[in-house]
Amino acid sequence: METFYEVMRRQGISRRSFLKYCSLTATSLGLAPAFVPRIVHAMETKPRTPVLWLHGLECTCCSESFIRSAHPLAKDVVLSMISLDYDDTLMASAGHQAEAILDEITKKYKGNYILAVEGNPPLNQDGMSCIIGGRPFVEQLKRVAADAKAVISWGSCASWGCVQAARPNPTRATPVHQVITDKPIIKVPGCPPIAEVMTGVITYMLTFDRIPELDRQGRPKMFYSQRIHDKCYRRPNFDAGQFVEHWDDESARRGYCLYKMGCKGPTTYNACSTVMWNGGTSFPIKAGHGCIGCSEEGFWDKGSFYDRLTNIPQFGIEANADRIGGTAAGVVGAAIAAHAAVSAIKRAASSDRKTTGAEQ
Repeated sequence: METFYEVMRRQGISRRSFLKYCSLTATSLGLAPAFVPRIVHAMETKPRTPVLWLHGLECTCCSESFIRSAHPLAKDVVLSMISLDYDDTLMASAGHQAEAILDEITKKYKGNYILAVEGNPPLNQDGMSCIIGGRPFVEQLKRVAADAKAVISWGSCASWGCVQAARPNPTRATPVHQVITDKPIIKVPGCPPIAEVMTGVITYMLTFDRIPELDRQGRPKMFYSQRIHDKCYRRPNFDAGQFVEHWDDESARRGYCLYKMGCKGPTTYNACSTVMWNGGTSFPIKAGHGCIGCSEEGFWDKGSFYDRLTNIPQFGIEANADRIGGTAAGVVGAAIAAHAAVSAIKRAASSDRKTTGAEQ
């Protein structure tokens, strides 16, 4: 199988452009410039990795997000970096022809392909709520995962179950890691995940031939190690107690913090506030809507998206800007009064000493 570099050269890409691409890839992954030579070497020597992309219970929002990646472009990932041999949403083949490709790849590249899963398998009624190729999806999932090198769970559906698993979960929709228990699984949650996060995870795996460092929940730390709240541009308003109280009030027009409107940024780990969406132009909070915590497990069963969090012990939450300002002014006023009293006492003591000296 051709390497990534060979494919790019065949497409007319110059050496200069290839090196620039590797530099941009390092930047998008948050790696230091010292890693660029390693990326170049990997792209020049390693064959493209076969990827099989399966679809269970889902809405295809992960695929919709993936194809909009800008750094790197989805077309570069699909056509050059990986060999996306099966994806029933993007592939031209259908029916028996598509199923034949799936069988061919699993046998030819046994133990050397990556399985990407969008959506989850329903287990009730023998899995009959999701049928692929005339058989329950759970059967296809187990069959393809058996010889995979690793599994990527795209989105909150595959990672956590998502809305399909919402109470009372009549189909018994089940996250991938509870069905496939003997393979490394990388969870990339979100509804959907950010496009550049998806392509970044694939790029890292292909470049370094290993899965990225994961947190205790199985998510790549490179994208899920910080809360959205930590890097949100409205964080100064939060700390100052400046909150939107009602939709479209004056505070909303001023861009104040959306915490009181139910924003789950303080408890959500994702790269939305740094990588952002649509080529890095915006994310929900920037568009005026609070974070719903869609990358966190169970977000769909935690009540209204517009109920405010009540357990965040941060300065400013229970007070508005006027109250905080008033308190600060009171503290300053008390300090001034105390200083004035001390000064008066010192002047009185000094006057008494002078009077006593004169009398002597």
